[in-house]
Amino acid sequence: MSYPDQRTDDEWRAVLTPEQFRILRNKGTEAPFSGKYDKFFSDAGVYTCAGCDAPLYKADHKFKSGCGWPAYFDSIPGAITRHTDSTLGMQRTEIVCSNCGGHLGHVFKGEGYPTPTDERHCVNSVSINFSPKDKIVEGGAAGKDGEAQK
Repeated sequence: MSYPDQRTDDEWRAVLTPEQFRILRNKGTEAPFSGKYDKFFSDAGVYTCAGCDAPLYKADHKFKSGCGWPAYFDSIPGAITRHTDSTLGMQRTEIVCSNCGGHLGHVFKGEGYPTPTDERHCVNSVSINFSPKDKIVEGGAAGKDGEAQK
Protein backbone atom coordinates (compact mmCIF):
# COMPACT_ATOMS: atom_id res chain seq x y z
CA MET A 1 0.00 0.00 0.00
CA SER A 2 1.18 3.52 -0.76
CA TYR A 3 1.15 6.29 1.86
CA PRO A 4 1.51 10.07 1.38
CA ASP A 5 4.80 10.15 3.36
CA GLN A 6 7.17 8.12 1.15
CA ARG A 7 10.51 8.42 2.98
CA THR A 8 13.17 5.78 2.39
CA ASP A 9 14.54 3.59 5.18
CA ASP A 10 17.66 5.77 5.28
CA GLU A 11 15.51 8.90 5.64
CA TRP A 12 13.53 7.24 8.46
CA ARG A 13 16.73 6.15 10.23
CA ALA A 14 17.88 9.78 10.17
CA VAL A 15 14.83 10.99 12.14
CA LEU A 16 13.85 7.97 14.30
CA THR A 17 15.64 6.35 17.23
CA PRO A 18 16.70 2.73 16.64
CA GLU A 19 13.77 1.57 18.82
CA GLN A 20 11.27 3.76 16.92
CA PHE A 21 12.61 2.41 13.62
CA ARG A 22 12.31 -1.20 14.89
CA ILE A 23 8.68 -0.70 15.86
CA LEU A 24 7.34 1.85 13.35
CA ARG A 25 9.15 0.60 10.23
CA ASN A 26 9.79 -3.09 11.04
CA LYS A 27 6.54 -3.86 12.91
CA GLY A 28 8.16 -4.56 16.26
CA THR A 29 6.54 -4.48 19.69
CA GLU A 30 7.70 -2.88 22.92
CA ALA A 31 7.63 -4.91 26.12
CA PRO A 32 4.30 -4.74 27.98
CA PHE A 33 4.03 -2.20 30.83
CA SER A 34 7.26 -0.49 29.65
CA GLY A 35 5.91 2.37 27.52
CA LYS A 36 5.67 5.94 28.73
CA TYR A 37 2.01 6.25 27.70
CA ASP A 38 0.71 2.99 29.22
CA LYS A 39 -0.37 4.69 32.45
CA PHE A 40 -0.43 8.27 31.18
CA PHE A 41 -3.86 9.94 30.90
CA SER A 42 -4.93 13.49 30.10
CA ASP A 43 -8.35 15.10 29.76
CA ALA A 44 -7.35 16.98 26.60
CA GLY A 45 -4.81 16.79 23.82
CA VAL A 46 -3.91 14.53 20.95
CA TYR A 47 -1.62 11.57 20.33
CA THR A 48 0.36 11.84 17.10
CA CYS A 49 2.48 9.48 15.03
CA ALA A 50 6.08 9.49 16.33
CA GLY A 51 7.27 9.19 12.74
CA CYS A 52 5.38 11.86 10.85
CA ASP A 53 3.45 13.81 13.54
CA ALA A 54 0.03 13.03 12.00
CA PRO A 55 -2.80 13.24 14.59
CA LEU A 56 -4.05 9.73 15.46
CA TYR A 57 -6.06 9.72 18.69
CA LYS A 58 -7.78 12.28 20.89
CA ALA A 59 -6.96 12.12 24.60
CA ASP A 60 -10.56 11.15 25.39
CA HIS A 61 -10.25 8.03 23.14
CA LYS A 62 -7.83 6.50 25.67
CA PHE A 63 -9.00 4.11 28.38
CA LYS A 64 -7.53 1.95 31.12
CA SER A 65 -7.37 -1.59 29.76
CA GLY A 66 -4.63 -3.06 31.95
CA CYS A 67 -3.17 -4.81 28.88
CA GLY A 68 0.30 -3.27 29.24
CA TRP A 69 0.10 -0.90 26.27
CA PRO A 70 -1.82 2.33 25.69
CA ALA A 71 -5.40 1.49 24.69
CA TYR A 72 -7.84 3.56 22.66
CA PHE A 73 -11.43 2.76 21.71
CA ASP A 74 -11.42 4.85 18.52
CA SER A 75 -9.15 6.95 16.33
CA ILE A 76 -9.41 10.27 14.54
CA PRO A 77 -11.38 9.57 11.32
CA GLY A 78 -9.04 8.55 8.49
CA ALA A 79 -5.92 8.52 10.70
CA ILE A 80 -5.53 4.75 10.98
CA THR A 81 -5.34 2.09 8.27
CA ARG A 82 -6.10 -1.56 9.13
CA HIS A 83 -4.38 -4.60 7.63
CA THR A 84 -4.75 -8.32 8.24
CA ASP A 85 -1.71 -9.64 10.12
CA SER A 86 -1.27 -13.41 9.90
CA THR A 87 2.05 -13.64 11.72
CA LEU A 88 2.52 -15.62 14.93
CA GLY A 89 0.15 -18.35 13.69
CA MET A 90 -3.01 -16.31 14.24
CA GLN A 91 -5.01 -13.67 12.45
CA ARG A 92 -5.01 -10.16 13.93
CA THR A 93 -5.76 -6.67 12.67
CA GLU A 94 -2.66 -4.49 12.42
CA ILE A 95 -3.08 -0.72 12.64
CA VAL A 96 -0.74 1.72 10.91
CA CYS A 97 -0.59 5.49 10.46
CA SER A 98 -2.52 6.40 7.31
CA ASN A 99 0.02 9.12 6.49
CA CYS A 100 3.34 7.22 6.71
CA GLY A 101 2.39 3.55 7.18
CA GLY A 102 4.17 3.41 10.54
CA HIS A 103 3.23 0.37 12.63
CA LEU A 104 1.22 1.36 15.70
CA GLY A 105 0.01 -1.98 17.04
CA HIS A 106 -3.16 -4.04 16.68
CA VAL A 107 -6.88 -3.57 17.19
CA PHE A 108 -9.05 -6.15 18.96
CA LYS A 109 -12.84 -6.37 18.96
CA GLY A 110 -15.35 -7.96 21.29
CA GLU A 111 -13.22 -8.23 24.42
CA GLY A 112 -15.97 -6.85 26.64
CA TYR A 113 -14.42 -3.51 27.56
CA PRO A 114 -17.15 -0.95 28.31
CA THR A 115 -16.31 1.33 25.38
CA PRO A 116 -18.56 2.87 22.71
CA THR A 117 -16.93 0.86 19.90
CA ASP A 118 -16.21 -2.49 21.63
CA GLU A 119 -12.66 -2.12 20.28
CA ARG A 120 -9.22 -1.87 21.87
CA HIS A 121 -6.49 -0.23 19.81
CA CYS A 122 -3.39 -1.66 21.48
CA VAL A 123 -0.65 0.85 20.60
CA ASN A 124 3.10 0.91 21.25
CA SER A 125 4.11 4.03 23.22
CA VAL A 126 7.22 4.24 21.02
CA SER A 127 4.94 4.77 17.99
CA ILE A 128 3.24 7.89 19.37
CA ASN A 129 3.81 11.29 20.94
CA PHE A 130 1.42 13.34 23.04
CA SER A 131 0.60 17.02 22.68
CA PRO A 132 -1.60 18.77 25.24
CA LYS A 133 -2.75 21.07 22.43
CA ASP A 134 -5.47 19.84 20.10
CA LYS A 135 -3.82 19.58 16.68
CA ILE A 136 -7.05 18.60 14.97
CA VAL A 137 -8.38 21.34 12.73
CA GLU A 138 -11.64 21.27 10.80
CA GLY A 139 -11.01 20.26 7.20
CA GLY A 140 -7.74 18.42 7.67
CA ALA A 141 -4.85 17.27 9.80
CA ALA A 142 -2.61 19.80 11.44
CA GLY A 143 1.11 20.16 11.12
CA LYS A 144 3.68 20.56 13.89
CA ASP A 145 2.78 24.21 14.36
CA GLY A 146 -0.91 23.39 14.79
CA GLU A 147 -1.97 25.04 11.53
CA ALA A 148 -4.06 23.14 9.02
CA GLN A 149 -2.12 21.52 6.21
CA LYS A 150 -3.36 22.37 2.75
